[in-house]
Amino acid sequence: MKRKTSGLGSRRYSAPATLPATTPPASKKTRSSAALPILGEAEEQSPRAPRRDICLQISDRLYFAILFHKPKSGSTSTHYFCIDDEFVYENFYADFGPLNLAMIYRYCCKLNKKLKSFTMLRKKIVHYCGSDQKKQANAAFLVGCYTIIYLRESPENVYRHLLFGNVSYLPFRDAAFGTCTFHLTLLDCFHAINKALQYGFLDFNTFDANEYEHYERAENGDFNWIIPKKIMAFSGPHSRSRIENGYPHHAPEAYFPYFRRHNVTTVIRLNKKMYDSRRFKDAGFDHYDLFFADGSIPNDAIIKAFLNICENAEGAIAVHCKAGLGRTGTLIACYIMKHYRMTAAETIAWIRICRPGSVIGTQQHFLLEKQSEMWLEGDVYRSKLKKTQKLAVTKILSGVDDISINDSKYQNASRKDSEPYSDEEETHTVTQGDKLRALKSKRQAKAYSVPLTCLLAILASALSSIVIWWIVCGSLLPNLLFCLDGLRT
Repeated sequence: MKRKTSGLGSRRYSAPATLPATTPPASKKTRSSAALPILGEAEEQSPRAPRRDICLQISDRLYFAILFHKPKSGSTSTHYFCIDDEFVYENFYADFGPLNLAMIYRYCCKLNKKLKSFTMLRKKIVHYCGSDQKKQANAAFLVGCYTIIYLRESPENVYRHLLFGNVSYLPFRDAAFGTCTFHLTLLDCFHAINKALQYGFLDFNTFDANEYEHYERAENGDFNWIIPKKIMAFSGPHSRSRIENGYPHHAPEAYFPYFRRHNVTTVIRLNKKMYDSRRFKDAGFDHYDLFFADGSIPNDAIIKAFLNICENAEGAIAVHCKAGLGRTGTLIACYIMKHYRMTAAETIAWIRICRPGSVIGTQQHFLLEKQSEMWLEGDVYRSKLKKTQKLAVTKILSGVDDISINDSKYQNASRKDSEPYSDEEETHTVTQGDKLRALKSKRQAKAYSVPLTCLLAILASALSSIVIWWIVCGSLLPNLLFCLDGLRT
């Protein structure tokens, strides 16, 4: 469908032929700006934050604004809403986004509900954010995702359109402590969302936000699907289920029911052995060890073995290191670049949207260097599939459990496979994975803790119930029994 452009320079996006169930209703097109300052695309991006209120028209009734003062409520023609304090990124260190998949889904549902609301049918809907540049980036990310998913606009056009009115957005950074050396832009994130739609990674018709939020919590397993029904990332299991330093550890058996329900047939471990692999194998799962040091990058042998496992697995693959973020995200990114030809930045963006905190430090630059190699391998792989019309890759992994790193700095990690590392061997070694897991557990416990006001309200309600029950039992009940006794007599 053709895209129309108003005389003020702001675009109106046309709705696609097929939309998810929560699609907004058709609305009457109008050129009225309702006294909102609309700015065109011609304005160039400035490295400085805007110093005045600005507003961008997204569609006939949808606007995105950056306001330095809270708008007055009660307008008959405009409805303002803000999500700055509703959808909040839970950071590890200095990272602040992008917001996760469940937040994107809930934002889209919220916006579609407003656009469909009968009471707001004639109102303009303005999503505004304040002066905080980090929240501006996340707000722009959400409205941009909505435009790509529901209005089917291209990432480039969305990004260019958001650079309005002297606005620039902070790039996202990794979850490492210290100076950021790799910047992830809004455009990278938009491309990731667009390609996720193309490849079927993202489908809000079937996405379950409650399930996502449940299982990404540390006490419920701490795992996320990166490629639905194909690859998931999760925090490493332990020898037994227990809570240590505030972080819940799960034994392998805790994952069996979910893995069986979702056809997970293969487990790949990247960290030191904290449980006996035979516990997975005896339960019918394939299990492989591809160890490399926490916070480091994999060598070519590990990458080749990982890709072969993923390409030959009969069902889905569950990958873990210690926290399921750095090493796990890095190898999954190699698979995505090879098989879907996504750029390193797009791949990192998608993995972080699915599992915030993934791919850390030098691992980001490593993926940039590996991009062209993975693309070439993917081209060769697909050309072979075209010729044979079936998967003809020979399995060469009979001894993959015994793979070792020959570099001298890794030699101290070689151990017998049949013997898991004991808890005592890890007691005095605090790695990047340990820190990230502890931070995730603490921030989630804080976010989901019950406020004191709620506890007081519950206590007051309970006391009120006791008092009412005492009155009933102490005065009304004896009188009622007396009357009944009189009637019986």
